[in-house]
Amino acid sequence: MWCYIGTTGGQSPTSSKGIYVCKFDPASGAFTTPELAVTSTAASFVALHPSGKYLYATRETSTGMGAVAYSIDHASGKLTRINEQPSGGSGNCFVDLDATGKTLLVANYGSGSLASLPIAEDGSLKPPASVIQDQGGGPVPKRQTGPHAHSFYVDPSNHWAIGCDLGTDQVLVFKLDPVTGTVTPNDPPFAKTEPGTGPRHLAFSPDHRFIYVIGELGNTVTTFAWDPAKGTLKALQAISALPADYAGESYCAEVWVHPSGKFLYGSNRGDDSISLFAVDPNSGKLTLKGQTKTGGKWPRYFNLDPTGKWLIAANEHSNDLFVFSINQSTGELTPAGQRVAVPAPSCVVFLPSP
Repeated sequence: MWCYIGTTGGQSPTSSKGIYVCKFDPASGAFTTPELAVTSTAASFVALHPSGKYLYATRETSTGMGAVAYSIDHASGKLTRINEQPSGGSGNCFVDLDATGKTLLVANYGSGSLASLPIAEDGSLKPPASVIQDQGGGPVPKRQTGPHAHSFYVDPSNHWAIGCDLGTDQVLVFKLDPVTGTVTPNDPPFAKTEPGTGPRHLAFSPDHRFIYVIGELGNTVTTFAWDPAKGTLKALQAISALPADYAGESYCAEVWVHPSGKFLYGSNRGDDSISLFAVDPNSGKLTLKGQTKTGGKWPRYFNLDPTGKWLIAANEHSNDLFVFSINQSTGELTPAGQRVAVPAPSCVVFLPSP
């Protein structure tokens, strides 16, 4: 299958040229050497259209227009730019698509706003149908002086859009109309994490009963009970992702639940590790089992391949991906012995062959 890698300027602003592509073998966990799929500036996050025909990317700059649409050449893996639309704010850092492929959600970290953009039949982006400006702040100096929207997801029912705001300690819920591409605040419009959590990204349990929110500033994972009928969240637990004796600076980044639902993983930038949690299937609560070093520096992102056999850690500051095999019984990670060189990786997505 194809693997697309979004990148940032990272520690070497001139080293990253755009979005990279390589082949991934799910049988062996092996990657081919990444090649440039398309030249782009600060394409830090990418998402695939459900048809597999198009890819969408951010332009995480203070002055860039916003979200960019590309068509995919399945033979070569290369991307061709279709168009670009404003994202309704600055510093867009996250994109996600609804199940019908008719709406793109965008989080704008710089301006602290969330936007939804309709998608045309040819994959091109239309101007934003909704732009929601977040409000508020939090107790952490410099990082929470105002809103900083960090992610914006479509829930598995395709009825709700859920945003994480690092600056306000809020997880916001919106009603999604995939036909018009509009989002409107739910009642209640948000749930709160503990002060200073800094919600960054989230993951759904496979049965859709729970949502796990990873906090960049608090280095925690918060478990919420999720009611997809009402679009409401109830906080159940907040648990640290770091080793008990860790004393340095670290900032959580990415979170994924294993397809089996038995394990949850979170990345730690600073400790440079992936934390493993066991998931209680009834309560949804987590138990920390330990950490595995990612083989590089600053794991801004990681992903599980579609088979659930492999975890790929994207180390932004050491310019590499590391591959780990997943023990299907315990969830433990074992280095698979492959380091993939790629400049400042910040997102990894898989496109199975059609």
